[in-house]
Formats: sequence, C-alpha cells, structure tokens
Amino acid sequence: MVRRRRGRRSGAAIWIAGALALAAASTASAGKYAVAQCGWHVGADADWADSTGGAKFRRNAYCVPPAGADPFDGVHLKSFTRDGSATVSGTRFARWRWVAPPGTGITKVQGTWWHVLHDGLEQRIGVGTAAGGFEPFRRAGSTDATPRNFVAGFATPMPALEDRLLCARGESKWCSLAAGSWSGLRALTITVRDDLAPSASLGGELAAAGWRRGVQAVAAHDTDAGAGVRFGETLLDGARVALTEYPCQKVSIGGEWRATAMRPCPTTSSAAQAVATTAFSDGPHSLQHCATDFAANRGCTAVQRVLVDNNPPAHPRSLAVDGGAGWHRAAGFRVTWANPGQGAASPIVGASWRLTGPAGFDGGVRFAAGRDRTALGEVGVPAPGAYALTLWLRDEAGNEDPATAVTVPLRFDDVPPGVAFAAEGGEGIPERLLASVADAHSGPAGGTISYRRLGAAAWTELRTRLEPGTEPGTARLSAATPGLTPGVYRFRVEAQDVAGNSAASTRRADGTEMALRKVAPVEAPRGKARLFARLRGGRGRGDSRTVPFGTPAVLGGRLVRADGAGVAGRMLRVVARPSRGALSPAAAATVATGRRGGFQLRLGPGPSRRLTVVFDGDRGLGPARRAGLGLRVRAGVTLRTTPRRLRTGGVVRLRGRVRSRGAAIPRRGKLVAIQYREAATGRWRPVLVTRSDHQGRFRARYRFRYVAGRASIRLRATALPEERWPYAPGSSPPVTVQVSGR
Repeated sequence: MVRRRRGRRSGAAIWIAGALALAAASTASAGKYAVAQCGWHVGADADWADSTGGAKFRRNAYCVPPAGADPFDGVHLKSFTRDGSATVSGTRFARWRWVAPPGTGITKVQGTWWHVLHDGLEQRIGVGTAAGGFEPFRRAGSTDATPRNFVAGFATPMPALEDRLLCARGESKWCSLAAGSWSGLRALTITVRDDLAPSASLGGELAAAGWRRGVQAVAAHDTDAGAGVRFGETLLDGARVALTEYPCQKVSIGGEWRATAMRPCPTTSSAAQAVATTAFSDGPHSLQHCATDFAANRGCTAVQRVLVDNNPPAHPRSLAVDGGAGWHRAAGFRVTWANPGQGAASPIVGASWRLTGPAGFDGGVRFAAGRDRTALGEVGVPAPGAYALTLWLRDEAGNEDPATAVTVPLRFDDVPPGVAFAAEGGEGIPERLLASVADAHSGPAGGTISYRRLGAAAWTELRTRLEPGTEPGTARLSAATPGLTPGVYRFRVEAQDVAGNSAASTRRADGTEMALRKVAPVEAPRGKARLFARLRGGRGRGDSRTVPFGTPAVLGGRLVRADGAGVAGRMLRVVARPSRGALSPAAAATVATGRRGGFQLRLGPGPSRRLTVVFDGDRGLGPARRAGLGLRVRAGVTLRTTPRRLRTGGVVRLRGRVRSRGAAIPRRGKLVAIQYREAATGRWRPVLVTRSDHQGRFRARYRFRYVAGRASIRLRATALPEERWPYAPGSSPPVTVQVSGR
C-alpha cells in the first residue's frame, strides 16, 4: 500500500450539495423572475408623480397589514383627485411607476384594479416604451368599485409599468373635479426578463499555486447588472463545496420565491468562503466558482487546476545506519532510508527526526529539507552511550505524522575499557594471573595477558580467557602463570571492548606495578625486619585518627632490624584505599627511610581512607608490613540562618551546603540534621532532618513555638553517616539565633 487512507466525500455531503442546488434552481425560471407588489404583506417598489406639480392629485398607499391579518384586507395603491380643486386640464395625470433594472424588461403583469371615475377621468394601466412613451393595455372611464383581476403579456420586454389616473381630454379642455375620482391597484405580479449572465472571479488560498490541505480560504467576487447576484458557489470536480447566499429582497408565495423589489439582489457581492479539502482524494482536482442571479442566469470562472494532499507520507522504508546498527567509535552517523511511493500526492520534501538517549537526553525535533531526500549526512551524539534516532517524512503540502516514524539505534563508544591486574593477594607467585576489565558502554569483548623478563624487549603472549563479571559491563581475564626461571618479570594486560577501543596496563588495581620475582633458593637466610607506623594530627590513637574536613595528616614511622637498629635508605610503599563512595581509586606512594630508619609522609586532604605500609624486602632483610591504619575525615558543612532575631511563632530559614571533595552526593541527597545545644546538659539535640540536592545544597525552615521570655539558641548542621558516604559525621560552626517570647 503506497499511501495511507485517502479522504472521500461522504454521502451526506453529496446530499446536502444536491439539496442546495435544488433550492437554488427553484428560485426562478431561467432568464425570468417574478416581482410581488402591494399584497402578501409586501410593499411597493414604485414611485408616484403628479404632472400638475401636486395641485390636482394626491396619493394613498396601504400595502402591509399587521402580521397575522389578511394580507389583502384593505391593501391598495391609489391616486385621488385633490379635494377643493374645481378642474384639471386635459392630458394631466397622476401615476404609479415601476422601472425594470437596466438590461432587463417587463414581459408580463397581472394584478387587481378598481376605480371611481367622473367627468372624463380614466384609469389606464400600460407600459413605458424605450422611446419614453406610454402604451396602455387596460383603460376604464366609468366607475367600477369592485376589484377585478387583469393580466397582460408583452412579446418585447418593456422598461417600465405605469398606473395612471388621467383627464382623458385634449389639452385645451378640462375635467371637472367637483365629484372626486380615484384609481386603485393591488396584488401585482410583474414578470421581468433578464438574459444577462453574472460574472464571477475567484482568489484566496485555494486558488494559489502549490499543494493545498485542510480547510482553505476562498475569496469570491460576483457581479450582475440585472436582477443582482443571488448566490455564489465554489465547485471542486463539479461538486459544490462552498455556497454563499447574498441578501436579496424576496418572499415565498405558494412555494415560489418572488422578488419584492424590481432589483432584488446586490449587483456586486464579495464573500469569504472556507473549503474543506479533506473530503477529496490526494492529487489534482478542478476548481471553479459560479455566480447565479435572481433570474437563474449563471456565470462561471474558467476551470483551474488545484492540487490537494491531506495525508502524510507512509513510514520510511529500510531505515539503516552506515556501518551497521552495532557500536561505533566515531560520534557521527550517516542514516539512510528509502521513500515510499506518493502516487498522485505531493512529493516528499524532507524528513523530521529526533534523537534521544541516556540520562533523559532529548535533542528535540529537527527537520532536514530536500526533495526526495533519503539520507542524513552527519548525525552527531553528545557523549558515549546508546541513542535512538526516530525519523518520519514530510510532503510538499506540509503533511507529516510522527506516528509513522521508524526508529534506528545509534551506539557510540570511544572510551577505552578500564583494565588492571588484581590487587596483590598473598605471597609468592600465583597459579593464575587475573585482571579485571570494565566498560560502561559497549562492554568488554576480549583481551590478552603477556609477560617479559626484566631487560628483555619482546613480550610473550599467554593463552587468555575472558570470563563474565558479576556486574554489568565488567569481565575478568585470566591466564595460567607460566613456568618462570629465577628473575624479575613484568606483566601486561590488553583488553578490547565491543566498539573496538583498546587499553593496556602493567599495573595492579592498587596502582602498583605488576611484577613478580622468582627467587632462587638462598643459602643464607635474610634478617628479619620490623615496620612501625602511626598517624599524627587530629584526634585519636596512632593507628586511627580523625581530622577535620580539608585538613592534612601525617603518616610517620620507622623500619628497624630485629635488634632494634634503624634501617636507612629503603623504599617503602604506602597504599591508600579510600572508603566506599569515594570517587578516586586506590593509590600508592613511595617514601624512603632516613638515617635511622625513620620516614614521614604528608597525607593531603580528601575523604576517609585505610592505609597500608609495605616493605618488599631485599637480599639482607625480609619483607615487613603495617596494615590497618585508619584516617577518618569529618564531613564539611556550612550553615546560615535568616533572620538572626525573631519572635516566638516566627520562622527561621536555614540553608547551607555539604562539601563533597572526592565523593559523590548520594542519589537521594545527603542526610543533614539540624541540631540545637541544650543548655542544661550541654548536649546537641536534633531539631529536624533534611536532604540536600545533588550539589550538596540544603534548605529548611523551623518555627519557634514554645519559647517564653528571651533565649539565645545555638544551632548547627551535621552531615549524618550513610552507606557509601566516605566521610565521618561532621558539623558546621554553631550559629546563634535570638528568640523573644510574646
């Protein structure tokens, strides 16, 4: 299937369009329309004139009875002779006149007339000619007060209709007005012929070039010189999709629409229409706009081509990464895909994509433009890790749908694995050589252990086996220790991760060089050495000292023979293993003994740690070791309070920071206790416990409720002991808050 489901016109939409077309067709016969006057609750679109200048005649009109009353009860258009006038000259008249719009003509008239006539006065009903004359088709010269119907038709459309009350004598004669005369008319139906077709024009979004989707605006402009524009309609593929009925003066009589004015509709009309293109299939369609006047004449624009596309492209095909979906050592990836066929719809003009990854990374939605584009050149990732690239397509009409997206993994690892030999465990040469491998991203893939005799150039590779570790991303390399002749041997381990990064090391996990000495049998035994060591600074015993945060300590001692004589010029190894939770690994330092066998080593600031002093021995002296020296470091904490003076019931705001040199703040934050000093016992009592954020900052509030009188309250913040926190409990300097009772 090339495209997603297309929109189709619904049966209800077609039915409504047909119903509107029938309603429009029922307004008038083609080229003609009827005008209702003075009846049916309709007024009169006529003017009245008196050829005597208003001296001899007067008018009276009553065409619209109250709502609900008989629409013809008392209805009339009348011309009267004026009371008090003696005579009127021959050929003088009063008249009601209806004028057809320019370009149209009256072809039929029917209605009701009646009259009271005396002494030469007549009622004449006729049409005005193109030359300005008057041709009566009905005349009466005697009184008939009974309303009677009349009808007349005209082969040639006439420009006007007139009803005259006339002195039907020559200009030199006169008619007596002693007895009043009048003429009456009502219930007129005037048929007007209009052969002028309206003109239509179309603009707006839908008529513009390019692909269209959704609801599109149409700007229609329609004109008609005759009866005026009744409605304008916009068509797609011949089906009406928008209709605007313009305001016309009309009334429904017997199921037929009749005009109530000679020109019932506006000659110029504009409308803003909205066309929903979603009911049509994707591809080219024909667009047209037509205007219809009140006489049912129709004028249309030329048919123009419009391109519709409301459906997003289908999902990209064969999304892949150059070099495969495995781990890569370069941070830039090239991603390719194949575009689905679009059929009659708009072409694909680009792809939207989004990169997500570890620790909540989200690169946001980006767009790569390019007609028929099938590749992203260089997609970079910010750091090593496994990422996911999600990609979907956009077409020229602007359609796109993230639900069609396809995802491909981007795996980047340029970090070599961590590798080291196992820490020294026991004396002598071990049966197997062990090394740990750690790789947080792609994971360990393999490695080798090699050795060479001190002074030799070539390394000898041992048969090495990779064994899975107990934690994710870890493994162990092991090899059987070869048979060695007496001498000193150095060992090297090389490891590779899945991405192809490699690392090598000749050291143990404690930082010491991985070297083994195969000793030949000694004829004379070596002397026994004794090693004394202790810590100075802070508080505590010599083998266990506690110092404040950021304060150095000193390790000192002496290497002596069995008889107590000091041994000078010997190298000692000092191995420091930080407490759990410290960021730094185990480290080793060397120190030489002095003239009397004494030594001293300054220990820099840092977290708590365990210390071991080792003398490896030499030909004259055997090895010696002093283990179990503990250096505890108190946590560093600061505390500030605001305000420093307040009343009982007030709130003090507490804030501070736990310092974390060489350690990571626990994932849930560091536990901090706010304590006050109890004056009676001198002990520090807890007030509240809170946690810091990941930077060690903490904030808290406390309300003093039960203090009477005035009190000076000393507060401090204490970092409490926790698992994987490499510091001993430590407190901030006390802060004094003055509280006054109410």
